[in-house]
Amino acid sequence: MNLNLNNKVFIVTGGAKGIGAAISNTIAAEGGIVVIAGRNKNDNQLIIDKIVKAGGKASSVRVELARQEACKEVIDFTIDKYSRIDGLINNAGVNDGVGLESGNPEKFLESLQKNLSHYYNLTHYALPFLKTTKGNIINIGSKVAVTGQGNTSGYAASKGAINALTREWAVELLPFSIRVNAVIPAEVWTPLYENWINSLPNPKEKLAQIISKIPLEKRMTTAEEIANMVAFLLSDRSSHTTGQIIYVDGGYTHLDRSLT
Repeated sequence: MNLNLNNKVFIVTGGAKGIGAAISNTIAAEGGIVVIAGRNKNDNQLIIDKIVKAGGKASSVRVELARQEACKEVIDFTIDKYSRIDGLINNAGVNDGVGLESGNPEKFLESLQKNLSHYYNLTHYALPFLKTTKGNIINIGSKVAVTGQGNTSGYAASKGAINALTREWAVELLPFSIRVNAVIPAEVWTPLYENWINSLPNPKEKLAQIISKIPLEKRMTTAEEIANMVAFLLSDRSSHTTGQIIYVDGGYTHLDRSLT
């Protein structure tokens, strides 16, 4: 299926590793031009080299997205280089373990800054250009927004807000034919997920327990499966889909627990 992404320009935050890297690779494989926004210059370059070697087009901007000015820098960089923005994929974030008891008010606000504020800031600065292209916004969320996890108040609050903003923006941007959707992963094996598992007292046992509760095929979702949904939602193959919160999780979040 041709997704008609050829030569369209897409910003992917946190697009150098994990789910973000899979999204960057998938968009490039479909002929899109990827602008990767991330804090690590080496990681950014590695993914660009991979995309270019495969015949794709990509560039990157090194930024710390928690800074408001950095979000504007990403948009300015993209317009200076490509003169257009066809889609924004808000993906960057970290499950930073700022809990109710283990954290404090200052750390909670820092967590919101790392996980939520740049979604708004980037979208705000990108909006004039998305209006021109009738572009798309994809917000990457988390099942933690609806299930909870424990000891991660900042991350959970951010992801809950992202779901709400997806619906809010979808309504506000209807007059401009800008579609806004969210993709919600649950259990996806990424470097961050691996770090979290390995931080637990019995990582192998915990991982086996989690996998046993994923209804479809008793396996974790791949980053590529998340990326495939993102690419579909960016494309005109999903031209009448907006305001949707789509779970790509093998049924983990919502199917009856009696199944597992």
